[in-house]
Amino acid sequence: MVDWEERAVRAAERYEEGLARLPEEPDERQRQLTRMGNAAWAAGLSLLMLDRRDEGHAWLLRAADRYRESWPDAPPGSWGRPIGAMKSRLIADDIEGARDDAVWAIDAGAADSESPIGRYAAALAHLVLGEDEAASALATTLRGIDGFPAAVTDTVAALSAGDASGYDATIGALVDDFEGRTEFLEDTPVADTVLAFQMLASERGLAVEVVSPMVPPPSKRSG
Repeated sequence: MVDWEERAVRAAERYEEGLARLPEEPDERQRQLTRMGNAAWAAGLSLLMLDRRDEGHAWLLRAADRYRESWPDAPPGSWGRPIGAMKSRLIADDIEGARDDAVWAIDAGAADSESPIGRYAAALAHLVLGEDEAASALATTLRGIDGFPAAVTDTVAALSAGDASGYDATIGALVDDFEGRTEFLEDTPVADTVLAFQMLASERGLAVEVVSPMVPPPSKRSG
């Protein structure tokens, strides 16, 4: 069993330690801000698993802010930061904030990236903005790429097509993908991509019940 209380406390401590020694030099600062974003993300998800929704959402919004703050001095192609920001805001039910981050990703040129992660950032951004045709077109460029989860691509395609049965199948495959992993960001075994996609699915009337030890149980997310 995962001790979510311990993980939440430790992640919050890592965040506060990073804040206390935030450097001024741009490159070191952006690295530290990213580490802080990761720690805040871990704290937020751990708190959601404890059914402490308000606290969890606050930490996830903090994570999104740190990812955004780190961007100006980040190396080119650091697309994990807008992805992390958008997912954090979606899970925290901050749709307007996610839309703002989606515009950031698109304006930064994610759709034209040679990197699959960049194009995924753009596809996610277009989904957030309700621009499903553009998201669908980007999903086609991600198919068959080694190292990029097919379940993610398939879920983007199902969402952009408004395909209820397809979404049911692909989100299940994505849950299976997470459950088969042995390594997680910040050692936090939570299917954050599933949670973010479920928010996008809810807006389209496609959300389904997901039962997994890697997502908060439905009873914890209700009410």
